[in-house]
Amino acid sequence: MPARFLKLTDVCEVLNISMSQAYALVNSGDLRGIQVGGRNQWRVEDTELEAYIQRMYAETRERIARELADEDDRRSVDRTTGKQPPADERLDPPPGGAATT
Repeated sequence: MPARFLKLTDVCEVLNISMSQAYALVNSGDLRGIQVGGRNQWRVEDTELEAYIQRMYAETRERIARELADEDDRRSVDRTTGKQPPADERLDPPPGGAATT
């Protein structure tokens, strides 16, 4: 029977993170875990780890979609004035010239 609870070392291996990052996740509540036994003895239920991974996938998708929408907004013509946004707000390089940052 597979183990229901994982040690933080197992969480580190699955997520490819350091032990301090794993402690930060459980201490912040981002990754639900339980403290057992002595000090800093954490266990994370396998279903909680999978739920965390799925949340991170969803948050990443949403962030990328927002960033793409923001980028599209900056590139598009202002629909109220019919003009492009000021050059310093555009992501496209100016015609015939190199982009400046």
